[in-house]
Amino acid sequence: MQDLTQIVVQVLGWVGSFLIVLAYFLVSRKKVSGASRKYQLINLFGAIGVGINVLHQHAWPALALEIIWAVIALATLLKGKRSETV
Repeated sequence: MQDLTQIVVQVLGWVGSFLIVLAYFLVSRKKVSGASRKYQLINLFGAIGVGINVLHQHAWPALALEIIWAVIALATLLKGKRSETV
């Protein structure tokens, strides 16, 4: 079971890293806006994936970074929701 956990954690870390780089690529190429829902969701899920990986490894500075990254994405998403309802 430990091996399966390791594999899942590694896959989540790789997918999360890919998503964060994808978000950066898309905004750099002006395919999405930095304030767009799509961009923020990609960043949020990327931060969650990497965050699970670094939590498992007890890499506390990296975990702090991913938590901040996710909070920024969530705050931006919630701000967008509020401005849509006004």
